[in-house]
Amino acid sequence: MNLQSLIELALKEDMPNGDMTTDPLELEAKIGIAKLIAKQDLVLSGSSAFEGTFISVDSKSKVIWKKKDGEDIKKDFQIAEITGSLPSLLKAERTALNFLGHLSGIATTTSNFTKEVAETSTLIIDTRKTVPGLRELEKAAVLHGGGGNHRMSLSDGILIKENHIRAAGSITLAVQKVREKWKKAPVEVEVTSQEEIAEALKLKVERLLFDNMTNEEMAKAVIQVAGKAIIEASGNMTLDRVKSVAKLGVNFISVGSITHSAPSADLSLLFEKLHY
Repeated sequence: MNLQSLIELALKEDMPNGDMTTDPLELEAKIGIAKLIAKQDLVLSGSSAFEGTFISVDSKSKVIWKKKDGEDIKKDFQIAEITGSLPSLLKAERTALNFLGHLSGIATTTSNFTKEVAETSTLIIDTRKTVPGLRELEKAAVLHGGGGNHRMSLSDGILIKENHIRAAGSITLAVQKVREKWKKAPVEVEVTSQEEIAEALKLKVERLLFDNMTNEEMAKAVIQVAGKAIIEASGNMTLDRVKSVAKLGVNFISVGSITHSAPSADLSLLFEKLHY
């Protein structure tokens, strides 16, 4: 990902032909000072995209941060102060807040999940259910929230899922084929039954993905695996459920909602002073 290109694309989307409101006001000589305020408790993420947006509109803009990505922030706290020409601040404001709100929302949601499993050894991880083009930023936000990253892309690891198994004909055939190509790469296989677990364990796969199992099914599956493979649990992993799943002894819980359904963090940019 090229962050600068992403920012420029976002600004072009918001101002394809300038700002019809700001441009006629002739504010070029005025310098503005704005404060970034948290309107809720949150975990910060996306500061580089936020700051980069203002600098892209006007290279003379300055952002002074009082907190860093990954830090907890309480409601009403002033996170940063932004100084720059008034028209540039007005033009960059929404795009910058869109980046920061979205990414801080992911970090905050991830933090909520990680707190639920804090008393266990289970790690909350993300999936590839991300906004196209934003994956690197969104996965960084998961780390800022205390979670972990699954593979970044299809090029980063082997995960044989249900459709791969159907396409290949069986778990055994799918594993054999990928191992012919990638002899030293760890293999993860999605399993949904005791029979599939037994087949995968016979092949000595390194990792199993328990998909959409009930807690009762997973409890039996964990006993069946008996430490012979790393276990990832996935499917319908809600905030009120993850603790009970973690206590079953799984190594990872992958949660798609921390990226694809995280509500945007509530942030506001308040203009405090104008200099002429």
